[in-house]
Amino acid sequence: MIDLTAHRPTQMNQILEGIATFIVCCKPEQIVRVAVDGVDGVGKTTFADKLGRVVELIGRPVIRSSVDGFHRPRELRYRRGRTSPEGFYFDSYDYPALRRFLLDPLGPGGSGLYRSVVFDHVTDSPVPVQTRVAPQGAALILDGLFLHREELRGTWDFSIFLDAPFEITIPRGAARGPGWGGSPDPTAPSNRRYIEGQQIYLRQDQPQAQANVVIDYSDLTAPVVTAWR
Repeated sequence: MIDLTAHRPTQMNQILEGIATFIVCCKPEQIVRVAVDGVDGVGKTTFADKLGRVVELIGRPVIRSSVDGFHRPRELRYRRGRTSPEGFYFDSYDYPALRRFLLDPLGPGGSGLYRSVVFDHVTDSPVPVQTRVAPQGAALILDGLFLHREELRGTWDFSIFLDAPFEITIPRGAARGPGWGGSPDPTAPSNRRYIEGQQIYLRQDQPQAQANVVIDYSDLTAPVVTAWR
């Protein structure tokens, strides 16, 4: 395995090209499933979009999706209360649906017929069924929270964890505007559900130890690979 840690790459393009090259060479005749994990506000979606573009440029078709397309209905997400950290960790996402409609069809022996989104959490309603056929040898790049949970272990061919402290990620997320819905102050009561829920995940599932690549993403202009396994 190539050890990028020794080279301490600090430029985004170097990191993206190194990871994308590995993804393109990984199981070229099969669909490869890639996770981009990290806490709220760290920059998962933007990173996954950039990674997908580089993978396509190198020559592998890409399927982009997000765990946000697999939320559970509001009544289930908030059944422990709207401020419950346990509710955020345990009840946010429909993992059976994620596996049934996306990860398993794109896995070994899968049909290749997939759905990249099944539920709209904004309207709190199912999304009309749109089944697609995966291109041969495609790379699924899925971004989202909690992707190294026990329910999803064994589904990733390659996984990335973007790492940064809440003191950085909370203001970063809040800077996206009102749609993000959080205060820039990590100590604000409105952030308790999310920070403590993610702390449960970090303690219980230890994603930094599970991911193939860990990137210190504290500085968006100078990310650093801290582990490559």
